[in-house]
Amino acid sequence: MGKNFFDYEDGDFAYSISDNMAIDSDGDLLIRMGDNMAMDMDSGELHIISGWSNDEDDD
Repeated sequence: MGKNFFDYEDGDFAYSISDNMAIDSDGDLLIRMGDNMAMDMDSGELHIISGWSNDEDDD
């Protein structure tokens, strides 16, 4: 947990708050859809992101 990644759709940085949830610099909640995709919880839009790897993959 606590990984930063870049949201290419908004041009914002986001910070993971759990394994599947993140918050971006605008305060929007994102839910993980895959390693390089997240969905904005307010608008339902899909966002391409720089990468949201699993914790067990990170050494």
